[in-house]
Amino acid sequence: MPPVRNPILPGFNPDPSILRVGDDYYIATSTFEWFPGVQIHHSKDLANWELVTRPLTRKSQVDLRGDPDSCGIWAPCLTHDGDKFWLVYTDVKRKDGSFKDTHNYIVHAPAIEGPWSDPVYANSSGFDPSLFHDDDGRKWFVNMMWDHRRRPQSFAGIVLQEFDSAAGKLVGPRRNVFKGTDLALVEGPHLYKRNGWYYLLTAEGGTAYEHACTLARSRDIWGPYEVHPQKHIITSKDAPFAALQRAGHGDIVETPEGKTYIVHLCGRPTGQRRRCVLGRETAIQEAYWGDDDWLYVKGGPVPSLYPDVPGTRDDSSYWAEQRYTFEDGLHKDLQWLRTPEPERIFSTEGGKLTLFGRESVGSWFEQALVARRQTHFSFDAETTIDFSPQDERQFGGLTVYYSRYNFFYLTVTAHSDGQRELLIMSSEMSYPEGKLNAPFPSPLEIPNDGKVKLAVSVRGGQRLQFRYALGENELQDIGPIFDATIVSDECGGHQAHGSFTGSFVGVACSDLNGLAQPAVFDYLTYRPAHDELDRYDI
Repeated sequence: MPPVRNPILPGFNPDPSILRVGDDYYIATSTFEWFPGVQIHHSKDLANWELVTRPLTRKSQVDLRGDPDSCGIWAPCLTHDGDKFWLVYTDVKRKDGSFKDTHNYIVHAPAIEGPWSDPVYANSSGFDPSLFHDDDGRKWFVNMMWDHRRRPQSFAGIVLQEFDSAAGKLVGPRRNVFKGTDLALVEGPHLYKRNGWYYLLTAEGGTAYEHACTLARSRDIWGPYEVHPQKHIITSKDAPFAALQRAGHGDIVETPEGKTYIVHLCGRPTGQRRRCVLGRETAIQEAYWGDDDWLYVKGGPVPSLYPDVPGTRDDSSYWAEQRYTFEDGLHKDLQWLRTPEPERIFSTEGGKLTLFGRESVGSWFEQALVARRQTHFSFDAETTIDFSPQDERQFGGLTVYYSRYNFFYLTVTAHSDGQRELLIMSSEMSYPEGKLNAPFPSPLEIPNDGKVKLAVSVRGGQRLQFRYALGENELQDIGPIFDATIVSDECGGHQAHGSFTGSFVGVACSDLNGLAQPAVFDYLTYRPAHDELDRYDI
């Protein structure tokens, strides 16, 4: 059968953890500051994937308010022990400077759809936790260890400790079992057992262009772990022209027929500046076990754009226009930022989306912003807004958003005298200089009543143009053509306030007067497009 084209989960879907239960495959990916937490996709054939649940839905499970950009839910690990599903995750409260505040939790459920339990707190010693169920019934908690002293480096290694599920806590000694290779920055651990060997798969090199999957093994779970003869079983670091870059952070799964596959994160840079506007995505590679009991990726460590998997993908839904209406609530494609109390920021009563103006588009606490992932290099998005701002501190509209430092925002607002106008806000500068690009492009005065149609076109992941229309008029351009690559990991500032998520497009509303002025949206349309600048699109 024809091969599938990577990535299998396009757009912002990083840090994949894969699991098979019977004939069903599941992949859990990071959601960072976006709520609800953790995306879980389902497949029967490793080719066609559907989002089935986001398990962290309640304040008792996670509250992301105050979490900086690209903090929040990191690297979930999804497993099954023969009885129930287990999910472990980190809620990162700070990641810049000398210290990282990383709190690790464990939840479980009888079925993938839930109900998911309230969390058990595990530890805060590092991030990227995973849970390994040994064949003797014992459970082991694994995470990377953070050392703020940098002796000799901040990523101190992979630590192991037993988890007592009956007591709901970690027990016994905690030991550093693997300090990584010379590539450093060891993280993303997953443990497996096969033929009497314990295998430890880790990520190294950071999540940018030096990223890699490193495999090691030991006869004893406590080590010592010897490194794979190839060292890195997946990496693009020495192949700058490979279609899939930033390859690393993987997980292993076997089919019922005994075939082995690895899922891993990747990025598809666009333009000469190599910016990944679609964020970190999930790809899959076929692998095999050699006679030496080591795992090898078919074709070598550089990830393939066209792996062989059991199924054949139907791309019709990927290229179909998505028109989101709100008669049945919020569509599963849509998420919001940080708050576990969505009733404070939006309502879908009456079949429309009403956003209650809260804090600014740059807030880390409570902002009314509902959006979907950008999953294509080229697309058109459109909405209508019914909004009556009283002054310049009330604004709402259509946004292409990465973080507080990196966004484009076409707003309906008002001048200080109450006259409505269209105004484009943007923030295009990397940390620490990130700030609004003021003064803004010249505003456009519009009538003080009536709906306004707002639209945006992005082409090749590189050019962004806003449009608008009043009444039944045709859409027309407003403002300049912007550099769309600004909403990317590379511009978010690696090792700074951004760098781990991806571009979203959606609607937002702010009321800096604190009066929760509502803005009403009839629909949101996302229409994939093709452009000559597109590269490696599915």
